[in-house]
Amino acid sequence: MTTQQPSPKNFKLTLCLLVVLLFPIPFVAYKANVLEVNTSRDLAKRHSIIYHKPAPDFFEGALLGNGGMGVVVTTRPDAVVLYFGHNNVWDTRIAEEHKDDIKDFKYVFDRVKNIPDTLAKLTHNEWYKKYHKTASGNYNKPFPRPFPCGSIVLGFDKRKVELIGHTLDISNGICAVELLAAGKKVFLHLMTDMNNDRLLMQLVDESREPADNIFERVKILADPSTPNDFPKYKVVEDLAAGVLSFTQVFPSQIPSKEETAAGTKEKAFSLTVKVNAPIKKAKRLNLNGGVEKMAQLEGGLSNKGTFSAVVVLREGFKDKVEGALIGIVKPSYNLFTTLLRKNEVVWDEYWSKSSVELGDTLLEQLWYSNLYFFNCAAKDGVNSPGLFANWSYNNIGSEWHGDYHFNYNIQQPFWATFSSNHLEKNLPYVNLIEFLMPLSRKWASDYYGLPGASFPHAAYPVSMTMNPYPIPDWGWQVSETPWAVQGLWWHYLYSGDTAFLRTRAYEPIKAAVQFLVGYMKREEAHGGDKWKDNKYHIYPTVPPEVHGLMPGLIYNYDCSIDLALTKFIFKAFENAARTLGTASVEHELLSDIQKILQNYPGYPTAYSSEFGEIFVAAPGEHDDVVYNVPISLSPVFPGEDGGLHSDKSTLKKFINTYRNQQTEGGNDLVFSNMQAARLGLLDLEKFRREVNYCLLPNGTAANLVMQTRGRYNDQSDFRFMARSGIWFENFALPAVINECLLQGYNGTLRLFPNWPKEKDASFKNLRAAGAFLVSATQKNGKVTEVKIVSEKGNQLSVIVPWGKGGFVVTATGRKDIEDEVLVIETVPSEVITLRH
Repeated sequence: MTTQQPSPKNFKLTLCLLVVLLFPIPFVAYKANVLEVNTSRDLAKRHSIIYHKPAPDFFEGALLGNGGMGVVVTTRPDAVVLYFGHNNVWDTRIAEEHKDDIKDFKYVFDRVKNIPDTLAKLTHNEWYKKYHKTASGNYNKPFPRPFPCGSIVLGFDKRKVELIGHTLDISNGICAVELLAAGKKVFLHLMTDMNNDRLLMQLVDESREPADNIFERVKILADPSTPNDFPKYKVVEDLAAGVLSFTQVFPSQIPSKEETAAGTKEKAFSLTVKVNAPIKKAKRLNLNGGVEKMAQLEGGLSNKGTFSAVVVLREGFKDKVEGALIGIVKPSYNLFTTLLRKNEVVWDEYWSKSSVELGDTLLEQLWYSNLYFFNCAAKDGVNSPGLFANWSYNNIGSEWHGDYHFNYNIQQPFWATFSSNHLEKNLPYVNLIEFLMPLSRKWASDYYGLPGASFPHAAYPVSMTMNPYPIPDWGWQVSETPWAVQGLWWHYLYSGDTAFLRTRAYEPIKAAVQFLVGYMKREEAHGGDKWKDNKYHIYPTVPPEVHGLMPGLIYNYDCSIDLALTKFIFKAFENAARTLGTASVEHELLSDIQKILQNYPGYPTAYSSEFGEIFVAAPGEHDDVVYNVPISLSPVFPGEDGGLHSDKSTLKKFINTYRNQQTEGGNDLVFSNMQAARLGLLDLEKFRREVNYCLLPNGTAANLVMQTRGRYNDQSDFRFMARSGIWFENFALPAVINECLLQGYNGTLRLFPNWPKEKDASFKNLRAAGAFLVSATQKNGKVTEVKIVSEKGNQLSVIVPWGKGGFVVTATGRKDIEDEVLVIETVPSEVITLRH
């Protein structure tokens, strides 16, 4: 993602220094004995997010969600305010101008390569400056973008009611807003229905029984960023039934096949609140003493009786949404408790997939809270979250269109799904790749004149007929194509699901490989006077977030991340063809892969006077580059072409590179620490401090700047990205912790490879490549027992954590361990136990 700092005028809101209070203690709950740890959900309950004062700011509020709908619960001294968003609700307008002016790759490349390297920037060339402006025009529009779905205000008289704070129980998704009324504590409990797009609210006392209503009014607000040229939203009020509702229809755009079949091309959403008592249009005095009556979408509430409410968000085609009031049940305490039981079944299943118990409270807390956020943000069946997931308000969540960036941003959050044993949470990403296949095939064919698929730098979940980001500066990042499909191969590798490989992963991977082979076999990338070798080069390309496209294309070939990811996906396709028995059918393509790999460029290197030989991002780079994305170590991760298993010489070079690598922050909180963990070099204390620096009051981690000398200077606002939105990508933090506890990406399991001996730790059912579920405990510096479930019956290789000795129990019986690396042939569902 291109993270150029906006001017100060775009960030008028002052960034306050806020304290995040995350205490592992329970709150008013619906089950007793919450401190007793019997299940993974009990472990999650330790890490409730508690805020001991009003939380009026969007980034202070509690985050709720069901994977589609997202809700931010904020609190003021006079009200509770709820902000709604949804992964499916986008401003679907899209600019697709200048199709003919974009031309094709050959046209642009022939001109770019002849721009002299004496210029500092390509845009100093008049032709390219004009072309760049034209190619950028569509993306520079403020749409498409995630569209906020409105807000709901529950107001009270602060002379009679005091707002104390809120607690979010991440084990079951209940937010409890604590208030003081007539000297007694009451709690507004809120939760999203995990299976339907609705939010339920119930006011209770300290005994968890229904409490008398304390709220005086309820109000719905359309989002203030709604463009003036949008159709005016429609209001429905049924005061006797306690209902307020509005529906927003989006402007029409070019219809998709699905829309044409449905008979309409108009999308819409509605937000409806229903309370358990009639609403009235109350009168009140304004500031000047005049009498005013409540306007549309606001109503007064009676102080008699209890308070229950339900909020329903509907989205989709206009005709579906306009029936918003049909079928909304009357809210009640019984409805709330019934739904709670159903929700807890969902959360029990989610938390049962895996667990960790760590001798480090903050790291354990990060693991559970970020998996909680991930479950709130993503699920199969709705659009994949963009940069800021399903939480938005006004312009929060709209920077960079809130879209899908393929130079790490959209891939990163899903890294956590594999090792955390939540493969079901990778499906939104798989769906996205399938959605983008027609566009990517068209771009490869029409723009490059090549077979296969070339994935765009940026994309949206709306109907697109052309690449939305055809700008060479970042649009020529070749690495984005293999990177786009890497997660599909990992899904197979970690699950062993050959049906998934055959029906969902194989064709996208093959299409990426076809494009890459064609690109590397081009005359300009192989042989000739330019290269003076027999190697197949990746040229031109752009290293992510550094240099850009340069005059003379000096840093625009054989970049480390292009080489690493292209090699990764070539080998993945070879394995896929072997697994599915398609090698004979794919003989020509596989032969091309072999020929290229036999004549493959080496990773670029430089020499550091302090650290020795190091890897760098592009040939010709010096050793003191400040990166944004930590790409000099991309062969380690995400390329997985090196790590602790590498030979000593290569491993030494990786270690040198890590110690030399500088990143400016903003895009590396997960990424660079994953690389360090893969090398066994992650300093957990430093990692804790770095994450703590980035934490917001809501428990999420923002992207903050870490240093100057890259794209930032001493006058840069180091927090300029903090208010952009809720950074979905950082929900991958559990993946870093998992890599410290277990590594198995290369076919051999390593236990606690980056976990200090002085810290106890245990984990259950972390997933490793080969479809293995692994559980282990380290206590007092020793690992004494390891349990492994072989789901698919693949060969198991384990580095025995205590060396030789001990024994292993398999389906065939007990056997002494005689080697430091244990290799076992397994059968499906077999349980293997190692003991010392």
